[in-house]
Amino acid sequence: MMMISRIAGCAAVLLSSLCFAQLTPDRLYYGVGREIPIVVKVPEGKQGEAVIELLRPQTAEKVATASVLPGKVNLATLFPNLWNTKTPSLLYAQLSVGGEKIGPALVLQPMTNPKYAGMQPGNPKPVFQAMSDTYSGLRIYVDKDVELDTDKGSILFRMRPDMAPNTVWNFRELAGGGFYTDVVFHRIVAKLPNGNPFVIQVGDPTASGSGGPGYAIDLEESTLPHDFGVLSMARSGDPNSNGSQVFVCLSREGTKALDGGYTAFAQAIKGADVIQAIAAAPTSAGDRPIDPMPRIKSARLVDAAPYGTGPKPVSRPDSKSAPESNQPAR
Repeated sequence: MMMISRIAGCAAVLLSSLCFAQLTPDRLYYGVGREIPIVVKVPEGKQGEAVIELLRPQTAEKVATASVLPGKVNLATLFPNLWNTKTPSLLYAQLSVGGEKIGPALVLQPMTNPKYAGMQPGNPKPVFQAMSDTYSGLRIYVDKDVELDTDKGSILFRMRPDMAPNTVWNFRELAGGGFYTDVVFHRIVAKLPNGNPFVIQVGDPTASGSGGPGYAIDLEESTLPHDFGVLSMARSGDPNSNGSQVFVCLSREGTKALDGGYTAFAQAIKGADVIQAIAAAPTSAGDRPIDPMPRIKSARLVDAAPYGTGPKPVSRPDSKSAPESNQPAR
């Protein structure tokens, strides 16, 4: 059941001279039980009651709602269940004015101990082992998409922190920090021997296939199905060797075997034709593109659409089948 909370004395917000609509966190990390100060900005010309809605991933179902005024508010006071819950889960905090969702949401990621991936004899896929379920607090940040500007055009990816929050954060940091500037797609497997389209791979500044960011992150369990336009982490035989190399899936038929063994963490919402154009690049032995290789010219973070709105994930242009479930209602 949806909980409704109200700030005493707050009935409605009519106008604000602030020109940007957004919820801005005071900092990135909030230890459990502490205050959660954020700044509320309401755009000029917007009328009606301003509220913050806590939304579930995928469905955008409202978990709780609180009225607010422009300025600094404390999310921990507005939504005490953020700290009181025994089952923390990722949520989105979305500003709404007069019933209209305004600006990108905040991602509220619980800081809990992740599962650890290991290999067992006779099992080709990693096995995830749960660790202690300690809840340390929240990582809170503005929801962003990642746009890759390639020499074939632009691809826009919606992040899925509800599926793999730490992997999303790693990719955001690399993209926003300029890591993917002038990096080639060093591996293109347009089709497997059975004819199913497979992947295009990028993220190694050396273009050798063995380069990375100078560190590795553990494999993160994700239930997002590998399908056309899905972005997933590339790795070696060691499941916990993820870093900066990623691949874009070219079909569900070709990549469904990767489910459970690789971390899928984002979906393309623009640029299906660009993905296809990169996949069509001629290759030589070892699936290596022939010079000039397709490349990412730059990557940048852009504000996501208000949660529950915006385009749906792209489909393969030549496919008549609809994407599988697990798509967010946006």
